[in-house]
Amino acid sequence: MAETNSEFEFCGVNHLALVCKDMAKTVEFYRDILGMPLTKTIDLPGGRGQHFFFDIGNGDALAFFWFPNAPEAAPGVSAPAALPTRGSFVSAHGSMNHIAINVRAEKFDEYYQRLVDKGVEVTPILNHDNSPTQSSAEMNDDVYVRSVYFFDPDGVCLEFAAWTRALDERDIAHDPVRADGTKAEGMITGRAPVPAE
Repeated sequence: MAETNSEFEFCGVNHLALVCKDMAKTVEFYRDILGMPLTKTIDLPGGRGQHFFFDIGNGDALAFFWFPNAPEAAPGVSAPAALPTRGSFVSAHGSMNHIAINVRAEKFDEYYQRLVDKGVEVTPILNHDNSPTQSSAEMNDDVYVRSVYFFDPDGVCLEFAAWTRALDERDIAHDPVRADGTKAEGMITGRAPVPAE
């Protein structure tokens, strides 16, 4: 079901840029705990801070700025205040809610245990499916992605995510919601609303 972009030939994500409070702790977490190679370090001119890049695979990078006078974090506004299953996962419009790092399905359980062994506080494994709760404690034929969530030292919410099957037309089944909370009926599904009698 892969559609192609007729406007631009994108090659994936070059990098996501976040802001950290302590670059040394950021390096310890991403390089030393998660094993991401550090690929570029920059001292910004004029004492304006630093910008470091970590390799997350497939030519993509996760980058961090350190600014000497950056405002403090605002959990629940600029990022979720809690991990999924542990409280509100809501963040503000325009915020980056979380970063999902793709991992191989056959390595997922091993990587989950590796996070636990390294002392990272993680959620239970979420096997996302199409059930009413949208998650199963056990693997089943309806699971399309497996997830575990955790925070970095600055409260950035990270996820290891493993696709378990190819997505297809059955996975595009919901019309989007407008800012006022109403659904844009028929925009995706092609099913127009039934008029009231």
